[in-house]
Amino acid sequence: MTPVDTGNLTQDIIAIKNDFANMYLIKDSSKYIAIDAGKDLNVIETELKKLKIDPCDIEAVLLTHSDMDHVAALPLFKCSKLYMARNEEKMLNGEMQKVPGYNNSLSRKDYTLLDDQQTLNIGSVKIFGILTAGHTSGSMCFQVNVKYLFTGDILSLHDGKLGQSVKFFDLDHDLTTKSISKITKIPNVEYILTSHWGVSRDYKYAVSEWKDQ
Repeated sequence: MTPVDTGNLTQDIIAIKNDFANMYLIKDSSKYIAIDAGKDLNVIETELKKLKIDPCDIEAVLLTHSDMDHVAALPLFKCSKLYMARNEEKMLNGEMQKVPGYNNSLSRKDYTLLDDQQTLNIGSVKIFGILTAGHTSGSMCFQVNVKYLFTGDILSLHDGKLGQSVKFFDLDHDLTTKSISKITKIPNVEYILTSHWGVSRDYKYAVSEWKDQ
């Protein structure tokens, strides 16, 4: 896995590295929107201090999914609204499980559920949710301000090109592979930002050799 280091990726996107994972911040004037919430609360708290960002300046957290390495720092974000895909509730209530007898869990229950193809406007930021089930039941990609595509764990990047997810960690690997195809033909996307495999700044090149499954 090849996460990017903590720091500014563009004038309005910040990466935060937490061991083998990235979460991201989208700058919205004096506030921020988070994509995911990290693997370790203490690490995320430390990285935010380095960036001189108060957790209460994060107005919303959007979860690509609810696996433990994406939700650990949620208690830091008491001032944030929390969003995730409607289908992801199945990972929380036990309807769907990666490991028999083990449910995903969140530290808070006051989340708002998003449907596939739903548009969300937070401040000046426009977010379009794309259900890409397979890694979990409600894995969701977020297209932000048209040009940024946050993909969570549904794919990898190798030499700038899209690759498969890690089968061992998927709820349904075949479905994950089919879901990748959903995000390979989106007009005007420029960046792909993954949770574990870094960032592509050339969407067209990244998707150029992907063959629909």
